[in-house]
Amino acid sequence: MSDDILTEVKDGVIVITINRPDAKNAMNKAAAEGIAPALDRLDAEDDLRVAILTGAGGTFCSGMDLKGFLRGESPVVEGRGFGGLTQKSPEKPVIAAVEGYALAGGLELMIACDLVVANSGAKFGIPEAKRGLVAAGGGLLKLPEQIPHKVAMELALTGDFIDAARAYDLGLINRVTDGSAMDGALELAQSIAANGPLAVKVSKQVIEESRGWSLESRWDEQAKLLPQIFMSEDAREGAAAFAEKRKPNWKGK
Repeated sequence: MSDDILTEVKDGVIVITINRPDAKNAMNKAAAEGIAPALDRLDAEDDLRVAILTGAGGTFCSGMDLKGFLRGESPVVEGRGFGGLTQKSPEKPVIAAVEGYALAGGLELMIACDLVVANSGAKFGIPEAKRGLVAAGGGLLKLPEQIPHKVAMELALTGDFIDAARAYDLGLINRVTDGSAMDGALELAQSIAANGPLAVKVSKQVIEESRGWSLESRWDEQAKLLPQIFMSEDAREGAAAFAEKRKPNWKGK
């Protein structure tokens, strides 16, 4: 893995850090190709429950590395999208921990995550139009699903930024911290990691996939996913732990 991406495991949480602080963590090909296998590892290892994606040096990600773009480099992983994430999310949850700026492709990475914790000083935007480009890494597709249509339109057409308070009010981020966004993200990650891993995985799957289900089929589609939960060892363990007033010992099966 390139030094442009660092990984660290903390109590079932894999922290993935974009490590290009001198370039404001602008996404290049090497970084994108480092994020994708880290997310594969999240899904492959049973002991890993949640990922946190963040940036080094006080910035989340300033977008695509334009110098690399001019050299003909593309920070896209085939089948995974920009930054190895925007088109294909892992089965397990990913939290964005945002300090500083999440702009252009950086915002697209952030909204591809399942949850977002941001420092109160963070700024957000898709300023591609100011450079004669468009937010093709998911900004134009996903942002209108996450905030009101007209607000998404304004952000795309003006390229202007919004602050953390506005992003929180719009529902774009989950939590705002006065201190470290990473500390807040780790707290949120641990509250997820304490739950049944199968339940977390299927809950994410239903929320994500049900957006494409018709009203007539959605209950049937959900029902296809439920036996693996209600017939699992974890379901019995969760009930037993509640009755016995102890912490559950999840097995993920």
